[in-house]
Amino acid sequence: MQTGTKKQNKTVKKKATKKKATKSKGLGDTIAKVTKATGIDKAVKFIAGDDCGCDKRKEALNKLFPYHKPDCLKESEYNYLKEFYKTHKDRLTKEEQVKLIEISNRVLHTKRQLSSCSSCVRDLIADCKRLFNNYNG
Repeated sequence: MQTGTKKQNKTVKKKATKKKATKSKGLGDTIAKVTKATGIDKAVKFIAGDDCGCDKRKEALNKLFPYHKPDCLKESEYNYLKEFYKTHKDRLTKEEQVKLIEISNRVLHTKRQLSSCSSCVRDLIADCKRLFNNYNG
Protein backbone atom coordinates (compact mmCIF):
# COMPACT_ATOMS: atom_id res chain seq x y z
CA MET A 1 0.00 0.00 0.00
CA GLN A 2 1.33 3.42 -0.91
CA THR A 3 1.46 6.14 1.63
CA GLY A 4 0.15 9.46 0.35
CA THR A 5 2.71 9.78 -2.43
CA LYS A 6 1.73 9.37 -5.98
CA LYS A 7 3.79 7.25 -8.22
CA GLN A 8 5.11 9.46 -11.00
CA ASN A 9 5.64 8.11 -14.46
CA LYS A 10 8.52 9.78 -16.11
CA THR A 11 8.54 9.57 -19.84
CA VAL A 12 11.86 9.77 -21.48
CA LYS A 13 11.69 11.41 -24.84
CA LYS A 14 13.92 9.96 -27.44
CA LYS A 15 15.88 12.49 -29.35
CA ALA A 16 15.09 12.51 -32.99
CA THR A 17 18.13 11.11 -34.71
CA LYS A 18 16.96 11.52 -38.25
CA LYS A 19 19.76 12.01 -40.66
CA LYS A 20 19.33 14.89 -43.00
CA ALA A 21 18.41 13.40 -46.35
CA THR A 22 21.02 14.11 -48.96
CA LYS A 23 19.74 15.37 -52.25
CA SER A 24 20.24 13.00 -55.14
CA LYS A 25 22.75 14.18 -57.71
CA GLY A 26 21.24 11.96 -60.37
CA LEU A 27 19.49 8.70 -61.22
CA GLY A 28 22.22 6.58 -59.62
CA ASP A 29 21.66 8.15 -56.19
CA THR A 30 17.89 7.65 -56.49
CA ILE A 31 18.28 3.97 -57.37
CA ALA A 32 20.71 3.53 -54.45
CA LYS A 33 18.14 5.04 -52.06
CA VAL A 34 15.37 2.76 -53.37
CA THR A 35 17.50 -0.37 -53.12
CA LYS A 36 18.51 0.57 -49.58
CA ALA A 37 14.92 1.27 -48.51
CA THR A 38 13.70 -2.05 -49.93
CA GLY A 39 16.65 -4.08 -48.66
CA ILE A 40 17.73 -5.09 -52.13
CA ASP A 41 21.20 -3.66 -51.50
CA LYS A 42 21.81 -6.08 -48.63
CA ALA A 43 20.67 -9.05 -50.70
CA VAL A 44 22.99 -8.07 -53.56
CA LYS A 45 25.95 -7.61 -51.21
CA PHE A 46 25.17 -11.00 -49.61
CA ILE A 47 25.17 -12.71 -53.00
CA ALA A 48 27.84 -10.74 -54.86
CA GLY A 49 30.00 -9.56 -51.97
CA ASP A 50 30.92 -6.04 -50.91
CA ASP A 51 32.54 -5.24 -54.25
CA CYS A 52 29.44 -5.79 -56.40
CA GLY A 53 30.06 -2.79 -58.67
CA CYS A 54 27.12 -0.81 -57.29
CA ASP A 55 29.18 2.31 -56.57
CA LYS A 56 30.61 2.40 -60.10
CA ARG A 57 27.14 1.91 -61.59
CA LYS A 58 25.73 4.64 -59.35
CA GLU A 59 28.38 7.15 -60.45
CA ALA A 60 27.94 6.21 -64.13
CA LEU A 61 24.16 6.71 -63.89
CA ASN A 62 24.65 10.03 -62.09
CA LYS A 63 26.84 11.22 -64.95
CA LEU A 64 24.45 9.99 -67.64
CA PHE A 65 21.27 11.26 -65.95
CA PRO A 66 22.08 14.20 -63.66
CA TYR A 67 19.32 16.15 -61.90
CA HIS A 68 20.74 19.65 -62.27
CA LYS A 69 18.97 22.21 -64.36
CA PRO A 70 20.97 24.27 -66.81
CA ASP A 71 21.56 27.90 -66.00
CA CYS A 72 20.33 30.61 -68.33
CA LEU A 73 22.51 32.06 -71.05
CA LYS A 74 23.80 35.53 -70.41
CA GLU A 75 22.97 38.06 -73.09
CA SER A 76 26.61 38.22 -74.18
CA GLU A 77 26.73 34.40 -74.48
CA TYR A 78 23.52 34.35 -76.51
CA ASN A 79 24.87 37.04 -78.84
CA TYR A 80 28.15 35.16 -79.21
CA LEU A 81 26.35 31.92 -80.12
CA LYS A 82 24.04 33.76 -82.49
CA GLU A 83 26.99 35.20 -84.40
CA PHE A 84 28.95 31.94 -84.15
CA TYR A 85 26.21 29.84 -85.74
CA LYS A 86 25.68 32.40 -88.52
CA THR A 87 29.30 32.17 -89.61
CA HIS A 88 30.28 28.69 -88.35
CA LYS A 89 32.42 26.63 -90.69
CA ASP A 90 33.73 23.10 -90.35
CA ARG A 91 36.68 24.03 -88.15
CA LEU A 92 36.96 25.83 -84.85
CA THR A 93 39.73 28.15 -83.84
CA LYS A 94 41.24 27.67 -80.42
CA GLU A 95 39.55 30.88 -79.24
CA GLU A 96 36.14 29.69 -80.47
CA GLN A 97 36.55 26.36 -78.74
CA VAL A 98 37.60 28.07 -75.50
CA LYS A 99 34.53 30.33 -75.62
CA LEU A 100 32.14 27.42 -76.33
CA ILE A 101 33.72 25.44 -73.49
CA GLU A 102 33.25 28.39 -71.11
CA ILE A 103 29.58 28.63 -72.06
CA SER A 104 29.03 24.86 -71.81
CA ASN A 105 30.79 24.54 -68.46
CA ARG A 106 28.90 27.43 -66.90
CA VAL A 107 25.42 26.85 -68.31
CA LEU A 108 25.32 23.06 -68.61
CA HIS A 109 27.55 22.34 -65.59
CA THR A 110 29.98 20.31 -67.68
CA LYS A 111 33.71 19.98 -67.10
CA ARG A 112 34.91 20.14 -70.65
CA GLN A 113 38.48 21.01 -71.51
CA LEU A 114 40.27 22.06 -74.66
CA SER A 115 40.47 19.03 -76.96
CA SER A 116 41.74 17.96 -80.35
CA CYS A 117 39.30 15.03 -80.37
CA SER A 118 36.96 15.60 -83.31
CA SER A 119 33.97 13.84 -81.72
CA CYS A 120 34.42 15.81 -78.47
CA VAL A 121 34.48 19.09 -80.41
CA ARG A 122 31.48 17.99 -82.49
CA ASP A 123 29.55 17.18 -79.28
CA LEU A 124 30.51 20.56 -77.80
CA ILE A 125 29.21 22.38 -80.89
CA ALA A 126 26.00 20.32 -80.90
CA ASP A 127 25.33 20.87 -77.18
CA CYS A 128 25.81 24.62 -77.52
CA LYS A 129 23.60 24.62 -80.62
CA ARG A 130 20.78 22.84 -78.72
CA LEU A 131 21.19 25.33 -75.89
CA PHE A 132 21.02 28.25 -78.33
CA ASN A 133 18.02 26.77 -80.14
CA ASN A 134 16.09 26.51 -76.86
CA TYR A 135 16.07 30.31 -76.79
CA ASN A 136 14.81 30.59 -80.35
CA GLY A 137 11.81 28.29 -79.90
